[in-house]
Amino acid sequence: MGESYASNKKAYFDYFLEEKFEAGIVLKGSEVKGIRAKRVNLKDSFIKFVKGEAFLFNAHIGRLDTTHHYYGHEERGSRKLLLHKKEIHKMIRAVERDGYTIVPLQLYFSAKNIVKIQIAIAKGKQLHDKREDLKQKDMKRDVERAIKEYK
Repeated sequence: MGESYASNKKAYFDYFLEEKFEAGIVLKGSEVKGIRAKRVNLKDSFIKFVKGEAFLFNAHIGRLDTTHHYYGHEERGSRKLLLHKKEIHKMIRAVERDGYTIVPLQLYFSAKNIVKIQIAIAKGKQLHDKREDLKQKDMKRDVERAIKEYK
């Protein structure tokens, strides 16, 4: 996995991540340039299935000032994800039967300079689960600080 150009930190806080997948994404040239310039935000984005195909909705990919308006793209448009049929069927089953959701985690370039997105099957956390995570994080930080001061 290459350098991450955008990550969805909120997904790690709001969901229990069950299984991760790597998907290709159909983009225009101006969108790829926007990603390279790190004008990407996955915070409120989600994945929905339309007629057996996966689409990424509400992901913001900004335009560059040098892009001509004719060749530009819709900043919050839907983008098709490229996955194997078995993976799509597995995700659809999880969403329909078990009440899971599919969330994007990060956007990056593969070794062959192809834009990839990491997505996960996720289950929503309750408020008490989020509080427990914050407690664990605080305790871990305190322990690391104590070890650092001890040395």
